[in-house]
Amino acid sequence: MDALESQARLQVMVVDDHPMWRDAVAKDLEAAGLDVVATAATGTEAITRFRAARPQVVVLDLQIPAPSGVEVTATVLQEDPSARVLILSASGEQDDVLEAVKAGATGYLVKSASRDELIAAVRRVGVGDSVFTPGLAGLVLGEFRRMAQDPGPETPPGEQLTERETEVLKMVAKGMSYKQIAERLVLSHRTIQNHVQNTLRKLQLHNRVELTRYVIEQGLDD
Repeated sequence: MDALESQARLQVMVVDDHPMWRDAVAKDLEAAGLDVVATAATGTEAITRFRAARPQVVVLDLQIPAPSGVEVTATVLQEDPSARVLILSASGEQDDVLEAVKAGATGYLVKSASRDELIAAVRRVGVGDSVFTPGLAGLVLGEFRRMAQDPGPETPPGEQLTERETEVLKMVAKGMSYKQIAERLVLSHRTIQNHVQNTLRKLQLHNRVELTRYVIEQGLDD
C-alpha cells in the first residue's frame, strides 16, 4: 500500500463561504477516509476554529469574508508552522497564486480540479509535499528565482547541512515528492521526511517553498 494511503486519518479543516461547496468538499474528504474536524465560512471563523481543532491541513478558499485567505494562511502558519495550507480557489490568476505561496501555502488547486485530484492533493500536502495545479509550479519557481535576484535579508546561517541533507534539499526544490526522493535514494519515506525536517530546523525555515527559495539563493539549483 502507498505511504500516502496507509497513513493515519489526516485531520482537515475546510474553509469556504459557499455552504453547498464547503459541505460537498467536506463530504468527499470524509468519504475518502480523511477526518474533517472543522469547517468555516469566514476568515475570522477559520482562525478561531483552527485554534480549537488544530487540523493538520487547511483546505482554504482565497475569496472569503475578511480576513482574506492569504491573511488566514499567514496567521495559521505563524501559530502552527507544522500545519499545511492547500488553497482551493476559483482563481488561477498569477497574483493570487503568488500571494498565497508567499504567505506559506504549500498547495494551490483551482476549483475545476476533480474530486480525486483534490483528495490526492490533500494527502500529499499532509505529508509535506507541494502540490500545484498544472502550469502553476513553473510560475511559482520562476517568481522565487526573480525574488532571489533582489537584495534582501541574509539567509540565516543555521547549522551545517550534511551531504545527504543537501542532496535531499536539491530534490525537494525541483518539486520531487518525498516518495520519489525515497525511491531515487533507496531510503524510506520517513527517512526523507526526517532529513527535510532537520534541514528546515537548521536553516530556520518553515516550509518547502522557503527551502526552494534558499536553494536558488545559494546557487544550488544546478
